[in-house]
Amino acid sequence: MGTLYLVATPIGNLEDMTFRAVRVLKEAGLIAAEDTRTSGRLLQHFGIETPLTSYFEHNKLAKLDRILAALETGDVALISEAGMPGISDPGYELVVAAIRAGYPVVPIPGPSALVTALAASGLPTDSFVYLGFLPRKSGQRRAVLREVADQPRTLVFYEAPHRVAETLADLSAELGEERPVVLARELTKRYEEFWRGTLAEAQAHVAAQEPRGEFVILVGGAPAGQQMWDDERVRQGLRELQAGGITGSKAVKQVARQSGRSRSEVYDLWLGMTGST
Repeated sequence: MGTLYLVATPIGNLEDMTFRAVRVLKEAGLIAAEDTRTSGRLLQHFGIETPLTSYFEHNKLAKLDRILAALETGDVALISEAGMPGISDPGYELVVAAIRAGYPVVPIPGPSALVTALAASGLPTDSFVYLGFLPRKSGQRRAVLREVADQPRTLVFYEAPHRVAETLADLSAELGEERPVVLARELTKRYEEFWRGTLAEAQAHVAAQEPRGEFVILVGGAPAGQQMWDDERVRQGLRELQAGGITGSKAVKQVARQSGRSRSEVYDLWLGMTGST
């Protein structure tokens, strides 16, 4: 019986590859890779000649049987384009399938953009909320942000460069312009950058240049005694949830939690909006 290895690979700087990762990749019977072109260059750099197969977002379910079959006779190593497989990268379904089939799953730790950015951000690291990639559409994105608006913990998520400006605008609208934020990009690469300021300043910073490279955005948690929503803000939140197909009771419960208002107060405002009695 083989073992499924989850092998972390460099997020930029090839010197971050661990000795253990190289050994496991050389000894495995098969390597499943998110991007075979990127991984091919990595393997060539370290003299790794293990057979390679693709395993990415659009074929990951179709490839499960083949990879599980390979585990019957030997070890399989899973790698993503960069960082740790399964963390905002393909891997979760394969891990679950391997565990259910009785195969050992062993992580080979290494580079991770999430941890790298958080450690150097200057924001609290003792407790944080990782959101992965936010939804692409503004309405859905703002709904997610409203759910964590009152979180006292540091918020961390990834964003593509062409959506950074829109995401910062939504962050400002839902969390407030004075929240501290860190924009980390090109981590471990030649042009690595950590920019620190408020959400209002971040919007101006991004507007003055063309964002490049994948971003990790880190936002400070809600301050103690965060200002309670006024009636109009509550109505706005209810309207947006209603437009998203959320039922009245669930919308009232969610907005009450986010706004600092009692559920009865939010319910009364909901009744006033809908004309119910």
